[in-house]
Amino acid sequence: MRIGILSDTHGRIDRTQEAVRMLESLKVAAVLHCGDIGSAEIVRLLRGWPCHFVFGNVDDPDLLREAILEAGQTCHEWFGSLEVEDRKIALLHGDDYRRLRQTIASGQWDLVCHGHTHVADIRTEGRTVVVNPGALHRSARPSLAVVDLPSLKATPVTL
Repeated sequence: MRIGILSDTHGRIDRTQEAVRMLESLKVAAVLHCGDIGSAEIVRLLRGWPCHFVFGNVDDPDLLREAILEAGQTCHEWFGSLEVEDRKIALLHGDDYRRLRQTIASGQWDLVCHGHTHVADIRTEGRTVVVNPGALHRSARPSLAVVDLPSLKATPVTL
């Protein structure tokens, strides 16, 4: 199973539409959004997949919670925990650096997905694969990431 990971869309419909086309071509089965969604329209653009969302530091939780629930998607609020293909996945924005570091260092998660920095980064810490897909807004190189499960092979994708 292949999942797509996005972050920091900041309401940019044009870039998100481009990301949607890329995710379609990569045949992802689900999408994780690591926060700073920016608008309800972004949620609607991702309706083609089961999606999991967390809020970022610039999001309006009340507006987005309603949009996510109306779209039949999953709203994890500020921290997501899910299991897919026998892999434990944590999902957070990353603006709370201490919580991010604790999540990675805990060893509880096979995959930790976060955003916030607008810089793509894929690395392994201990047994945990850490993926920051980069950003679709305020980035010289807009990007996303895909992860194959259960292998945890993560790949950055520049738009």
